[in-house]
Parts: sequence; structure tokens; C-alpha cells
Amino acid sequence: MPSPSPRNGSDPTADPAGTTGAARTMTLSLETPGGTIAYRRLGPAVGRPLVLLNRFRGTMDDWDPAFLDRVAAHREVVVFDNLGVARSGGAAPATLRGWAKNVATFIHGLGYDLVDVLGFSFGGLVAQELTLAEPNLVRRLLIVGSGAGHVDGWNVNPEAISVATKPVNSDEDFLVLFFRDTPASQAAGRAYLARLRERPDAFAALVNEPAWKAMLAASSNVGTPETSLLKRSGAIRQPVLIANGIEDIMIPTYQSYALAQVVPNARLVLYPDSGHGFLFQYPEHFGDEVVRFLEDEDSPT
Repeated sequence: MPSPSPRNGSDPTADPAGTTGAARTMTLSLETPGGTIAYRRLGPAVGRPLVLLNRFRGTMDDWDPAFLDRVAAHREVVVFDNLGVARSGGAAPATLRGWAKNVATFIHGLGYDLVDVLGFSFGGLVAQELTLAEPNLVRRLLIVGSGAGHVDGWNVNPEAISVATKPVNSDEDFLVLFFRDTPASQAAGRAYLARLRERPDAFAALVNEPAWKAMLAASSNVGTPETSLLKRSGAIRQPVLIANGIEDIMIPTYQSYALAQVVPNARLVLYPDSGHGFLFQYPEHFGDEVVRFLEDEDSPT
């Protein structure tokens, strides 16, 4: 297994083990056949690691440090930029299966043979493809703020996509896309954005246009009635937690419900007065939910 090493330009005071919090965790790198993958490890190296797969145009800097620290108090958490994204090298593939294959290569490259996986938004689609392609690699699956691709009458909002694909997104764009238009939700969104900036090198690398266009192309792989993940995700036998905000304008919340109907061992949790970014509005509450799910021996296996 290749030895992880700090990325050039990483904070010299950062913590390689992630024991002092997400905002100070060192960025490491792993060489793979497709290029260098940048990643971070947090929490104790005990139990099964939880590998997080990011959203459309997201990087590992976008994970809420409050959420990461909540989960990492109990288990190892791994965040990374997939090939072609932000701090990582290589090229982003234009298929979900290509993204899933690169995730599997990364997980195996770290020496893991069984992990828990959480996929947020676009990452939720990739997580399903990964679990279907390599069922023996995934112990438990969390599909967060995501869906099945095509769900008749409840597909991605074109207006939301037009905002999400601006050359540069402002804080106001994030508040519109990820949080409800209520005082409590908007205040939670601003607090989340402030927490992201606690990291000294936050947003030092962003997702370039070829990479996010590859994400759009990959998402379209499941964008028709014939190709929807509703046709295949019923084959997932792992325990699955599906979670979303009560009003997701990016990927309509009904998609989460539709997915929960077809996945045999799924449970569905919806959070009040929240949207696509509910996990950042309720970082401690959802972090505890994640820990309970991963440690729940009563869940079907």
C-alpha cells in the first residue's frame, strides 16, 4: 500500500491524524493509476471507517467541521477529492460507474476491505453505483440529500441547476440552494459558511468546469425512466439510511421517499425546516443519527 504523504503547501501545523478537529486535519495524498488523490483522515482508527462522497461541485473543504468532528469522536472518517476534483490529479469521468470505480480504487488503496459509505447529493448517486458494483466492499450505506436520478414528476429543479452551474457561486447562492427561506434555516446556513472558513486553507482548490461538467454528464446516466436507479437499487441488501431536509429544492425530497420504497433495508429520516443542506443545519443532531445507525446492531444485515 502506498504511504500517505502531506500535500505540498499543506498547513505545517495541521494534525495528520485529525485528533484536534476537522479544521486542522492535514491533507494527505495517495497515488493511484489514475492520478494522485488528496484526502484527510479524522478520528480514532477503530472500527470500520466511514468514507464520505461529496456533492455536485463539492470538495472535501465543503464538509461541515461540526458534523465531521461529531462523527469522528466515535470512529474514523475519511474525506477526499475524487480524481479530477480540486486538490486531486487525474481526470473526472463522465459516468457514474467511472466515479464509483475511482472510489473503489481509493478505498482499496488505503488498505480497506470493508467500509461504511455516506454519499451526499451527487455523491449519493455514486454511493449507490459503488454498492451495486462492489457489494462486498460496503457494510452500511447512507444516502443523504440525494435520490435515484429520475423519479417521475419529481426531478431536479432546472432553476436550481442554473444557479448551481454559475461560474462562481456566492454565499447567497449557497443559502438559496441548501437552506430554506426561513429565518432559522438561513441563520443556520450563515453559521455553516462561517464554520467552513475556520480552516486556514479552505477553498484553496475548487472544482473546475471540466470536472463539474463531467459530474453533470455522469448524473444524466440515471436521468431517464429506463435508467433511473429505482430500477436497480432494490438489489442493495445492506442496511441503508436515507436522509434529507423536508424541502430540498436541489433534489426534491420526494426522491428520498421513492428510493426508500425500493431499497429493502432502508430507513428514511426527514429533518424539519431544512433543505438540501440539512446535515449542515443540524450537524450535531445528524452526526448523532449517523453514529447510531452505524452502531445499531438491530438493523438488518
